[in-house]
Amino acid sequence: MNDDVVITPGMQQYIDKNNTYLAKRAKYIKNVVKKWKFDTIAVHGLYEVNEAIEDYQGAIIEPIFMSTSQAYRDSDEMAAALAYKIPTWCYSRIANPSTYYYEWTLALLEGYGFEGETSCCSTSSGMAAIMTAVQPFLVIKKDVCEPRNFVATSQCYGGTFQQFSIRLMQERNIECRWVTDATDIDEWAKKIDKNTRFLYGELPSNPQLGFFDIEKVADLAHAHSLPLIIDATIATPALLRPIRHGADIVVHSATKTLTTSGFGICGAVIARKNLVTNIDDDQLKADFSLHVKYLQNRDFGPNLHPMQAVMTLNDMRTLRSKVDLMSRNTMKVALFLKKHPKVESAQYLGLDDHPLHDLSSRYMWLVDAEHDEQYGKPVNRYGHLMSFCVKGGAEKTRVFFDGLNRIWRATDLGRIKSVATIPAISTHQQQGEEGRALAGIPPNMVRLCVGAEHPDDIIADLDQALAGVR
Repeated sequence: MNDDVVITPGMQQYIDKNNTYLAKRAKYIKNVVKKWKFDTIAVHGLYEVNEAIEDYQGAIIEPIFMSTSQAYRDSDEMAAALAYKIPTWCYSRIANPSTYYYEWTLALLEGYGFEGETSCCSTSSGMAAIMTAVQPFLVIKKDVCEPRNFVATSQCYGGTFQQFSIRLMQERNIECRWVTDATDIDEWAKKIDKNTRFLYGELPSNPQLGFFDIEKVADLAHAHSLPLIIDATIATPALLRPIRHGADIVVHSATKTLTTSGFGICGAVIARKNLVTNIDDDQLKADFSLHVKYLQNRDFGPNLHPMQAVMTLNDMRTLRSKVDLMSRNTMKVALFLKKHPKVESAQYLGLDDHPLHDLSSRYMWLVDAEHDEQYGKPVNRYGHLMSFCVKGGAEKTRVFFDGLNRIWRATDLGRIKSVATIPAISTHQQQGEEGRALAGIPPNMVRLCVGAEHPDDIIADLDQALAGVR
């Protein structure tokens, strides 16, 4: 990464040794790992038997490296490592072997079925992932005052709305041009000009279940030499892999569905190599994730703790089966709520009458269902997130909400346990009424994330809570 460093013969020995290692790993990925099914990648990643036996006393689960830093054999190895000429985890603010295992696995899962290469940069949270993904495209040259803008869907998580509207627009004068109807490609196009740096979308969106045609928006972005960044937190790569459809970068609040246990905060940025951008930076284009890890995030410090990396990695091993189960449970709950007399409306992409059902059905598929003995054919799945509006307005919605017994009242989502919140008073409260109206979040909307309980028990809890609304 640092091309100004003078390479000594001693440094070159370490560089050659590590180039041999990287070539061997690349061959292993191409000839072995890329031929595995999704579940096998999720379970094993790049941690393999010989490595475990030779280096880690045969530990079958990835070790947790609870260490601040890496020691080096001599000054030559240290110099090569700190110039980023060889793989290193010199300091855990920058990298750590435990985070590498997590990153390698998630990069492979997001790149499953994609012919090109993907890489991943872990972060301490989903919000840190968004910052990591957008910041490099918003830089300006020294002493140059130039307007900058980006185009984003208004239907997004409340924290994303705050980061874009307050941290970037108000505090740094970087304009966010909100798209209110993401299915209207002309609205996207009209908001792009010579100062636009990237396009950004969340799908399915939280909590409104917004969706758009990824391929069309990606084609539009690339026609203007812009990257498309997608927040795919709700879907996960078990249902949707945007890079396959033209997106350049995917961000995750891995805290959510990827870490169903709820054992901590975690984020990730996954990017295709050789992405599209009008930023003149060859390293950024070639390997965006590695670029931000070794440069931007080295300085900003949104690092992921090694303990959390392995806990999330462990949750990811059964991702496909959990997302399938939670999706099927959510479908049953959505059908119940749709018909309930005290429910004004129910929003779930799996419902046939949802306006975005057909569009989302083109993209959201349970990965490898056609190879599954249970299904043996492609199967649509729509995730664990749904929302519904209680009849009678905000106060009656609170009566229902307070009456829940089994479903947890929390701002969390993607848990193995079912969780509900009222976005207008929680996750999207700080947007204000105008911002919530822009995003389509009424005061009587309940966001429900259905877990892995038996759906009949969740329906029973919803039914008794709705019975208390008079």
